[in-house]
Amino acid sequence: MLIKTVLFDLDGTLINTNDLIIASFLHTLDQYYPQKYTEKDIVEFIGEPLEVSFGRMESDEAKIGEMVGVYRKHNVAMHDALVKEYPNVLTTIETLHSQGYKLGVVTTKRLDTVALGLKLSKLEPYFDVVVTIDDVVHAKPDPEPVLKALKALNAQPSEALMVGDSPSDIEAGKKAGTKTVAVGWSIKGADLLRQSQPDYLIDDMKEMLEIVQTV
Repeated sequence: MLIKTVLFDLDGTLINTNDLIIASFLHTLDQYYPQKYTEKDIVEFIGEPLEVSFGRMESDEAKIGEMVGVYRKHNVAMHDALVKEYPNVLTTIETLHSQGYKLGVVTTKRLDTVALGLKLSKLEPYFDVVVTIDDVVHAKPDPEPVLKALKALNAQPSEALMVGDSPSDIEAGKKAGTKTVAVGWSIKGADLLRQSQPDYLIDDMKEMLEIVQTV
């Protein structure tokens, strides 16, 4: 068995937070730039740190911080109402865990909201490490979060997979030296992910059970 470790992005990969993210962005942006941004505009922001997203439209760091605060307050308040499951994620993670794979989460979210998502989805018991935006200096697509997770798991990049729904996930995995898996249910679209040249592109999480055995 070559693959011993599997790292996952959270939003858009393990849990469907698309509606929550879009609603939180619209709630925030409508306060500062009424009717200027649409859902289509917001899709581009998904997967990057909030400071980067709001920094696209605002240069004042204090105002960016204020917008991040408005976003996060709405995001937490609406979390359980808007987060949904993806098919076969829980059963696949349970199986990988039972088969002895080291599992980790690598995300650009803060720990408090990560904890909400893992608890709601019942995924919390299966991950040996969670690396959040609070734990790193450089977020994905920098390899730092992936390398930090691998170090915590005492895992080698050559024996690991990075699974995600964004080009930044694939780039971070490649830079860290892991194999990469893109999920075809990404809101960004499979065509964009193909441009990142992942090693694998899956349409259902249960495909991971075969990939870990054949890499």
